[in-house]
Amino acid sequence: MGKWTRIKYQPNLPLGENGERVTACVEHITLSKNAAKEGMVLLKNDNDLLPLAKDIKVALFGKGTFDYVKGGGGSGDVTVAYTVNLYEGLKAYTHIEENLASYYRKWVQDQYESGVEPGMVAEPELPDELCANARRYTDTALISISRFSGESWDRSVTEIQMSVPNERPIALRSAELFEKGDFYLSNAEKAMVDKVKQHFPKVVVVLNVGGVVDTEWFAHDDRIQSVLLAWQAGMEGGHAAAELLCGIGNPSGKLTDTFAKGLTDYPSTEGFHESDAYVNYTEDIYVGYRYFETLPGAAERVNYPFGYGLSYTKFDIIPDSICESDKEIRVRVIVANVGAVAGKEVVQIYANAPQGLLGKAARSLVAFQKTKLLQPGEQQILELTFRIDELASYDDLGKIAKSAYVLEKGAYSFYIGRSVRDAVKLDYVHIEPENRVALQLSAKLVPTQLKHRLLADGSYEDLPLGVPNDPDYTALEPMEAISKWSGEMPAVRAVGRIPRRSWERVDRLNFNHVAEGKMSLDEFIEMLSDAELAHLLGGQPNTGVANTWGFGNMPEYSIPNAMTADGPAGLRIKPECGVNTTAFPCSTLLACTWNPEVTYAVGEAGAKEVKENNIAAWLTPAVNIHRSPLCGRNFEYYSEDPFLAGTMAAAMVRGIQSQNIAPSVKHFALNNKETNRKNSDSRVSERAAREIYLKVFEIIVKTADPWFLMSSYNVINGHRASECRDLLEDILRDEWGFNGAVTTDWWTYGEHYKEVSAGNDLKMACGYPERLMDALDKGILSRHDMEKSAKRILTLLLRFE
Repeated sequence: MGKWTRIKYQPNLPLGENGERVTACVEHITLSKNAAKEGMVLLKNDNDLLPLAKDIKVALFGKGTFDYVKGGGGSGDVTVAYTVNLYEGLKAYTHIEENLASYYRKWVQDQYESGVEPGMVAEPELPDELCANARRYTDTALISISRFSGESWDRSVTEIQMSVPNERPIALRSAELFEKGDFYLSNAEKAMVDKVKQHFPKVVVVLNVGGVVDTEWFAHDDRIQSVLLAWQAGMEGGHAAAELLCGIGNPSGKLTDTFAKGLTDYPSTEGFHESDAYVNYTEDIYVGYRYFETLPGAAERVNYPFGYGLSYTKFDIIPDSICESDKEIRVRVIVANVGAVAGKEVVQIYANAPQGLLGKAARSLVAFQKTKLLQPGEQQILELTFRIDELASYDDLGKIAKSAYVLEKGAYSFYIGRSVRDAVKLDYVHIEPENRVALQLSAKLVPTQLKHRLLADGSYEDLPLGVPNDPDYTALEPMEAISKWSGEMPAVRAVGRIPRRSWERVDRLNFNHVAEGKMSLDEFIEMLSDAELAHLLGGQPNTGVANTWGFGNMPEYSIPNAMTADGPAGLRIKPECGVNTTAFPCSTLLACTWNPEVTYAVGEAGAKEVKENNIAAWLTPAVNIHRSPLCGRNFEYYSEDPFLAGTMAAAMVRGIQSQNIAPSVKHFALNNKETNRKNSDSRVSERAAREIYLKVFEIIVKTADPWFLMSSYNVINGHRASECRDLLEDILRDEWGFNGAVTTDWWTYGEHYKEVSAGNDLKMACGYPERLMDALDKGILSRHDMEKSAKRILTLLLRFE
């Protein structure tokens, strides 16, 4: 086939051997199941109730038995041929009390038929007679709790009806102020759980959820012996959970978030819904375990710490040696399976830096590695390495050296273990004899509204403020289509506005000449008119099975219209096209594998499905930080920790690009809330932005060289992300060396010419070429900026097959 024949739909050829399609093939579906099994987390297993005995009799409670949630809604949804719920999974390995199962099955089916979406079915009342009959059948109950959330909406809470002094280091703990039903059990679920505990001596809980939920109701209750955090595990989730519950495989997932005693224990909760117009990131760098392991009194508010996860076997982690050379620290570790069944373990290393003048988190993850499957009695030697300069902290106020990553003088110690909480101190310290600048930068993304931030001792410090721009200011006449959209998406507008050229010029401007090396890209771009450049900088119409639009689309010059498709849990295309794809587990579950080989494999498989369906760019991975459990889109994201999220997502990027498909790393940056996401101002210190929220993107850029990146909807410190030169040029390109193209998120409120000036190359899903031409005429946009963006877009197109 010639260049771009696949993304031009000529022909739509299967990629598998012997002419077989890879989309939703057995191999990919099996990968989905196995990835799900590796990322599920065993939270509790008192008296070794799990795994269940073969052919055991069980009673299944909860609408979640049948109301299975494979993943979240919005761009994370996937059209599949089937999904496996927990009942279907367990049916192959256990004997199920069918009268009870029939009750829940009918309830869920009736709710679906009435229009209720999967995952949104209410919990029914549990009849006493059904519960009593189930108890006569068996002594083992399995409760399933399911949760659903989606793009563009957050998990809601009631308003806090009291003021809280800024000096308070620990967040409010008044759980009564919050709605029962999403983070917490609903009243109906609580009544069902209480009834089951009264009747059954053996109780297992399965959590089919996409994010952090309340664990207080079972963490310290000895009437609930075992809990499997099964997450939203894709189309084979029921099989995956059932196999682990029954001992066909061994849980090896580890938490990528801290599970606190209550929602109000997270410092982000207090102000999350304070305003639709802004979010104050007052907790600064103390996100997740950095908060709970550092702030006075916070540790006691944790039920399940970051990195935690049980196994059906036991492991010894034995530090063997540690050495420092070539600006790196290497730790050699022996991991031995000292239990009775095969399993995998994750070794985690955390650093503790001197508090100094800047203040530090008590623990920061710096390295991790997962073992292979170790048989009983087998051991493996792991070597974990990290750079010393990665221990540096960013000094945004000039306490040591302004706008620099610095290592303050003193002793840096290290902890190794299987979670942040049980990690033990290594017999080794790294000494910095004097304060040292590891990397000198310049001030970017300076806060304009955030007045103070939290410190390690629980006090607050004031922040100097910069000057915001007006996100709605424009040097042209206001464009009501951008500033006043009412939810109806405007049509793709760039098509048909290019003046027709003579066939002689068309022949000279054939993009194939660039692909074949007969003409340089710079020469090609130089010959394009201003109007043609403006056309290239906007989204283009759907073709084939796509429903998220494309880019390029100048067929007279052989520039293809390259299609995009949503992710990240699998290829999402038009539901009406009749093509079913593979639904992989949600991103949080994939991160809980702590195994980059898994995310690479999922990225590679997903990219093959993308390619087979003639699509060029897959809009994944999404890597925003789990700042708060309330974010409705956390299921698409990886972790509260940027190092873990960046490492796991970088492997996904490499897997996708191995198939010459473009990943779109998103949402850059600080898109940690869905409510009013197109206008909400994320107010953050420069230090927290760089150390937490940008760090995950930095890791991906520097280790995976992504071809494509998506800016976010939101405002950052008074500047729209898609219009922010600090973010897109100064940090992303100049500091990190990003060489790819940047697209907006779809239908952003940003002004097109300001986005191009800031280094945002492509406006999706449609461009506004007339606005670019007006800005060019008025001298507020340069042709040079348009050429730079066009070159990045065309370079991306040249990567495709």
